[in-house]
Amino acid sequence: MFEIAVAYLVAINGLTYAAFALDKRAAERRAWRVPERRLLMLAAFGGTPAAMAAQQILRHKTRKEPFRTSLWAIFAVQGALLAFAAYRLAR
Repeated sequence: MFEIAVAYLVAINGLTYAAFALDKRAAERRAWRVPERRLLMLAAFGGTPAAMAAQQILRHKTRKEPFRTSLWAIFAVQGALLAFAAYRLAR
């Protein structure tokens, strides 16, 4: 079960980073863009670390509101859920 979870997280984070990179390239070329909703969904499904990294490394969507606030909200909710799960497992 642990291996499946790790494989899923690696895959979703790779996909998330790739989506951010694709959107950055499309923005530079004024081509079709990846919808912000899709980028946020990828983050919500576990790709938050890659989304945060891509935002900083690619310098993409760093000033775009409300996207930035939404991404931080997803990060906060996931952090709270992880903290709760860790607390419950430690009991």
